Amino acid sequence: MNAPFQPSTGISDVPHAQQRERIVVVGLGYVGLPVAVALAERLRPHGTDVIGFDISEHRIRTLRDGHDFTREIDDARLAACGLDVTDDADSLIGATAFIVTVPTPITEERRPDLTPLRKACETIGPRLQKGGLVVFESTVFPGATEEYCGPLLAEHSRLKQGEDFALGYSPERINPGDTVHRLETITKIIAAENDDALARMRAIYSAIVDVGLHEAPSIKVAEAAKVIENTQRDLNIALMNEIALIFDRMDIRTSDVLAAAGTKWNFLPFTPGLVGGHCIGVDPYYLTAAAERLDYRPEVILAGRRINDSMGEAVAQKTVKLLAAQGISPCNARVGVLGLTFKEDVPDIRNSKVPDIIAELREYGVDPMIADPLASSEETSREYGLELTPCDDLSELDALILAVNHKEYIADQTALVRRVKEGGVIVDVKSALNREVVPDTLTYWSL
Repeated sequence: MNAPFQPSTGISDVPHAQQRERIVVVGLGYVGLPVAVALAERLRPHGTDVIGFDISEHRIRTLRDGHDFTREIDDARLAACGLDVTDDADSLIGATAFIVTVPTPITEERRPDLTPLRKACETIGPRLQKGGLVVFESTVFPGATEEYCGPLLAEHSRLKQGEDFALGYSPERINPGDTVHRLETITKIIAAENDDALARMRAIYSAIVDVGLHEAPSIKVAEAAKVIENTQRDLNIALMNEIALIFDRMDIRTSDVLAAAGTKWNFLPFTPGLVGGHCIGVDPYYLTAAAERLDYRPEVILAGRRINDSMGEAVAQKTVKLLAAQGISPCNARVGVLGLTFKEDVPDIRNSKVPDIIAELREYGVDPMIADPLASSEETSREYGLELTPCDDLSELDALILAVNHKEYIADQTALVRRVKEGGVIVDVKSALNREVVPDTLTYWSL
């Protein structure tokens, strides 16, 4: 730890007793909004000001109207928590603590894109006062908080890092759409550059995390823990995807193999599928980029990424082969794709791998129809240049690709199967369907 940091406005190291902090959560997406709401619920009654800040006027407007379009916070809870939200950067003036939850995406070249993080620092810096605490939750490579964000904050605030303000890191562990593993029920890692900053973080986060905190010995350790959490999952899913491709050539159904292998006590329950989203498909590139800067090429991690990034093409190619085997020309085939979001039962389409399926189908002359009851038509058009079709219009299909297992789709599997004509093809990417509901007149395939 560095020399003790003396905040100008400290807080008691006791949960629920923070009465002199003014906390601003920067970024109100899947991660930031639950954090901000929890802080407002548990700390505002004890005198702590909590503000949610986002640069998106649309996001702020919908939250003020009482609705979270990410579906992480229901309308009743949002209305009751009393959270103040704003897109006015000057509302950050006077804050004693900032929690930064902006996204950290990758570029088209699959390199870390720190633009949102940089902009957040440029916004906070001029409004950062002496004694301020800035905690980052965004996924980054080890060293980014202290070596990238700290100097930016110092430059724009004209304050000295570690003397006039302190840094902390607490990696987010939000799982969109998960009603069991929530902010309050997941152990929170916290780390800071000195003991006083850590004490302030302990007081803030212990008030909203019921299951306890893990105090990492350094910010770099906490950053590294975050990137390997999802890298581990990415590699395990890549193994399942490669196994699925092998078993397909052996005419063995992967789900049957996994059910048999899963009877062993230490067999890990991973399954094949599309790996999109903001974590598993992105975080490994933050680790590999950091490794390559140290002249080390991480072969295993990048191999897993290559496999998972190729699965959309593999699904499309298999669909075309199955159509051809039934004597159906791809160019004339009526093909429907159900699901576009990056995972089931969430509305977010960013970093989805379903567009990879669609792009590859078009390479073979297929013009698929795409339906998703949760995805926004406007965002789909803006993000991917794709047009959504009403779900009811996906009927009399030559092939149906169940790409995302929304509950709405699999609630009535018999009706789903009836969308496909006799002699047609069903591609069930994640083996969500009960095989018995698919008649012998249809060709069924899954990863």
